[in-house]
Amino acid sequence: MAVSVLIVEDDKNIAELLQMYLEKEGYAVTVAHDGGAGLSKFRAIKPDLVMLDVMMPVMDGWGVCKAIRAESQTPVIMLTAKGETDDKVTGLKTGADDYITKPFEMREVLARIEAVLRRTGNTVTKKNERRLVFDKLVIDMDAFELTVDGKKVDTPPKEMELLFHLASSPNRVYTRNQLLDEVWGFDYFGDSRTVDVHVKRLREKLEGVSDQWTVKTVWGVGYKFEVVG
Repeated sequence: MAVSVLIVEDDKNIAELLQMYLEKEGYAVTVAHDGGAGLSKFRAIKPDLVMLDVMMPVMDGWGVCKAIRAESQTPVIMLTAKGETDDKVTGLKTGADDYITKPFEMREVLARIEAVLRRTGNTVTKKNERRLVFDKLVIDMDAFELTVDGKKVDTPPKEMELLFHLASSPNRVYTRNQLLDEVWGFDYFGDSRTVDVHVKRLREKLEGVSDQWTVKTVWGVGYKFEVVG
């Protein structure tokens, strides 16, 4: 079962960016754009972790955090554009478990989420979702191992990430630009043929192994991990 994260953030661009990256990492994400809606969704879905902006309409982050703490010990990470020590102290006194100042890097956000979940004793893991098993194929992202027909195959990290991303949503078609964004990252400035090169290398490792799945080209669109039946 995936770790559920509630993002309460009034800046829709930031909320969308967080949601996209966290879902890519296997989290189940719900978004609210003001404090009142955030508190309602918190009570409805009972998430494993809350990411909470400070300055929001209806109810600010401090108010939401206090309300959450009055009824739950769910871990809370505060998000704010302010970097002053007073704000951090206020957040921690209100009951927040951690504090991230904007602008932030997604690697830091992911690391802090994992650290807070470990620290607060939340044992929900995404391990099962990081290991995909198909006929004669095992994609294990925790061990970064690709097993093809019972044999471990040396595979560079980006090829592993690309295959895992495709195979996580069987039969879904991805454009090259989607794959560049979601696998290589938003800061990647390069040729979409990079995707073609990586797919070609993957096919050299996987071609003919099973008739139950394949990495398929959808002409004029992109690629999908096609599962038969």
